[in-house]
Amino acid sequence: MATITFIAPVVFGVESVTARELRKLGYEDISVKDGKVEFVGNEEAICRSNIWLRSAERVLIKLGEFHADTYDELFERTKALPWEEWIPENGQFPVKGYSLKSQLHSVPDCQSIIKKAIVERLKISYKKNWFEEDGPLYRVQFSLMKDEATLMIDTSGVGLHKRGYREKSNIAPLKETLAAALVLLTKWKSDKPFLDPFCGSGTIPIEAALIGTNTAPGLRRRFVSEKWPQIPKKMWNSARTEARSLIKNEKLEIRGSDIDKDAVALSEENSRRAQVSEHIIFEQADVKDIEPFGDYGCIVCNPPYGERMGEEHEVEEIYRKMGKAFKRFDTWSKYILTPHKNFEYFFGEKADKNRKLYNGMIKCYYYQYFSR
Repeated sequence: MATITFIAPVVFGVESVTARELRKLGYEDISVKDGKVEFVGNEEAICRSNIWLRSAERVLIKLGEFHADTYDELFERTKALPWEEWIPENGQFPVKGYSLKSQLHSVPDCQSIIKKAIVERLKISYKKNWFEEDGPLYRVQFSLMKDEATLMIDTSGVGLHKRGYREKSNIAPLKETLAAALVLLTKWKSDKPFLDPFCGSGTIPIEAALIGTNTAPGLRRRFVSEKWPQIPKKMWNSARTEARSLIKNEKLEIRGSDIDKDAVALSEENSRRAQVSEHIIFEQADVKDIEPFGDYGCIVCNPPYGERMGEEHEVEEIYRKMGKAFKRFDTWSKYILTPHKNFEYFFGEKADKNRKLYNGMIKCYYYQYFSR
């Protein structure tokens, strides 16, 4: 099998989580950078990483990396890469990407140059002048950062946050990948109780159930590289068989609550789609009324932001109610994601640890309170 360098783009702040996931999958040659994790594997890694990674946004093949501050340089260095090793004669290869702090700042121009360079390379390889592009999809992605170009091919297709269970969601839902990262950043063990008192569409409890049962998040969805001739169908079947064999059938004690009864109904529907409903109890409740169920559990939540509620003082009042209610959970660990810089003041307690994360474009803080 070939040795392939991969890039797993991630939300800023969770790089170490994704790196830990990759090590658990058996990949050791790992490099952590801002917003991405690089690792080395083979064709089988395309299947396993797409099926198993919980916190990564997608899995990309890294074709090359080089300096480019002129269009000529971008063209020639792109053309020199072995595109024919991946893109077949009938392959579709649209190009998309971004440019930051680079001389080549026009993204449309870069797209055009890269596309033309790939075509010229394939003309030589396949000895033809025209490509129908009616076969499998090999989406080319590029990044230009401070004149350093990275060229990649996407193996995932639809982003990895699309597990397949959340056809509907409420306003401003948390991405499944970030929800999984929030759980993975805690010290929660599957034999302990787990609670999200602001469950919304149920994403955090559902991701906790998938983690607790060791269910691969991509087990029940499809990926664009499944149609690639380089990856035999039996390789995908083998990866899915492995994932099914590793599911734990133990009973979990996970609960989610929300003041909105429609959110509770939506959470229940999503948990059924994710096939984890037997592990989660959802109920309608105000955060001020929540009570512990067992000792040494874990609360993970993403309470309303000011942008959602309209008035910041309403959100701050929720934080005050949380502080009073959470005092009843003295043996529990609590993890709260919010963009509010003064959360600790309204909550009434300084966090043991604080971590910066991004929920989309919103800079947030992950306040962590460890059990006493």
